[in-house]
Amino acid sequence: MSQLSFELIAQDPLTQARAGLMRTDHGEILTPVFMPVGTAGCVKAVTSSQLKREIHARIILGNTYHLYLRPGTSVLENAGGIHKFMNWEGPVLTDSGGYQVFSLSGTRKITEEGVVFKSHIDGSPHLFTPEKVMDIQRSIGGDIIMAFDECTAFGAGYEYAKTSMELTHRWLDRCIGQFGNTADKYGYTQNLFPIVQGGVFEDLRKQSCAFVASRDALGIAIGGLSVGEPDEELYGMTALCCAHLPARKPRYLMGVGTPWNLLECIGLGVDMFDCVMPTRNGRNGMLFTSKGIINIDNKKWENDFSPIDDDIECSLSNEYSKAYLRHLMKSREFTALTIASVHNLSFYLHLIRQARAHILLGDFASWKNQQKEILKERL
Repeated sequence: MSQLSFELIAQDPLTQARAGLMRTDHGEILTPVFMPVGTAGCVKAVTSSQLKREIHARIILGNTYHLYLRPGTSVLENAGGIHKFMNWEGPVLTDSGGYQVFSLSGTRKITEEGVVFKSHIDGSPHLFTPEKVMDIQRSIGGDIIMAFDECTAFGAGYEYAKTSMELTHRWLDRCIGQFGNTADKYGYTQNLFPIVQGGVFEDLRKQSCAFVASRDALGIAIGGLSVGEPDEELYGMTALCCAHLPARKPRYLMGVGTPWNLLECIGLGVDMFDCVMPTRNGRNGMLFTSKGIINIDNKKWENDFSPIDDDIECSLSNEYSKAYLRHLMKSREFTALTIASVHNLSFYLHLIRQARAHILLGDFASWKNQQKEILKERL
């Protein structure tokens, strides 16, 4: 078994967009890549078979906070790790739980040691330290595991963002120490990615990029964005980070975003993305399509018997009509949630594959600008 590797294949001549190849023990990943979010060992309303055969996912994401609370590490270890537990053969990235702890602002306390928080399930108290988070992720079995960080809220002042970033850096060194002192589980290599923080302050972001890059990890994540800041701030901080991170390592922008966010950030040099938006919005009737955005609840779709989207490779999108999906949504049929979720994820991955193809062709910039206007249109 071998460590994760990353090879740059091509770069667009007019932007920073890259096409690459990442290799893990559970398979190869063509980049740029979008990772469906399987928070608790399942992408909501979607089976592992659909992820592979319908959506054509290359890698999925699981979450330390949720999997630690339920089903717990002992169950996952008895199952042989997350891959066997959920019957998924491809790579898995596990988020450290830092964002979930950030979202529990009313029930957690951050100290130098770690974070004390209360379970959203039963209110029981728990402590996450960098060392414990490494151990939990080892037990979950991610191919890529994330360092424990504090996700700084948008709107935080400079001094708080600086203090938070410095804490994240100290925690990173503790993560690296614990990761280095523990063995891979389940017979394959696990790989640690650190996370850049620094809020929306350029000098802090530069400091964090330099600190993280000096630790020579196999890949690097950009965190603390997509937490409420305007798109201009998202793009500005992303561009700055990409300019100050190593070119030969994959860059992962956490929690982003809309289809047009993805295209813009690919153009800035990002290789990896995840977001709950395609599944969450799909379950609430918002469909992303190759012609624009559909609110399937609208009456205008009641007698539209055309396919949901026959421009993408997804049998559910091709074979079911807008009228039928609207009927299922209105009837509160669970099948509607599956069709909408599978469709939106299929569309996201279709869009990413197109982006890669245009990077390889050398015309990504013009294609991106055209697509962004189409994707934002509300039908």
